[in-house]
Amino acid sequence: MRRPNPYREQAPPAALARWVECLWTLDCAAPMAGYGVAPDGCLDIVYSPADGLRAIGAMTVEQRYDLEPARICGVRFRPGMAGAFLKAPAAELTDRALPLEDLWGAPARALAERLANAPGTVEALAGALRAPEAAPDPVQRAIAAMTAAHGAVDVDAAARDANLSPRQFRRRCLETAGLSPKHLCRVLRFRRAGELAAGAPGLKWALIAADAGYFDQAHLIRDFREFTGRTPMSVLSNTPGGAGG
Repeated sequence: MRRPNPYREQAPPAALARWVECLWTLDCAAPMAGYGVAPDGCLDIVYSPADGLRAIGAMTVEQRYDLEPARICGVRFRPGMAGAFLKAPAAELTDRALPLEDLWGAPARALAERLANAPGTVEALAGALRAPEAAPDPVQRAIAAMTAAHGAVDVDAAARDANLSPRQFRRRCLETAGLSPKHLCRVLRFRRAGELAAGAPGLKWALIAADAGYFDQAHLIRDFREFTGRTPMSVLSNTPGGAGG
């Protein structure tokens, strides 16, 4: 029998919706060994009683965690939108988890103390964030368009939309999202395939591959193996949820 999913998402406050994809919680009633988090193109701020506040960068491969009983929560930023909040280039965080104190200093320590005693911890975490006054820049808008299209875009056209050369756009996308444009598109397509499969159990993988923008099923299987080390069926049958990266 499939175990209940301990992972939950909720919409962000309206003031943060342009920048934040969701708020999430992960309730561990018992120790969880090897909890898998697959790449999704996002960066997160995560709070747990054991580790405090951490900044989790975009992932290039699935990360696995051994979790103790606790409620873990986080704020997941939309691809390319975390920089103004984390105060660090996204490229410096790729495949890394850093104490938020390393980026924010004393404000992170004070926030962690408040969260330790907050009844609605994830809401308190989101409430500590302030949306940037400036609107997303051309690179962020291009990344947002890539995200909305689930990676099914012409990267050179995205560079033109940002008024940059392909080489300049690659550098700026890496700084802003933590992944190169082509890598980000692959992650977004992989993520879309997982969403389609989870939303329609029993749907043939060839149809999922086509709907997600893959050339064929073999390319979908290749990405699942590269990003998770497993086949699509194994990923969908064994992973109860996700939490960042």
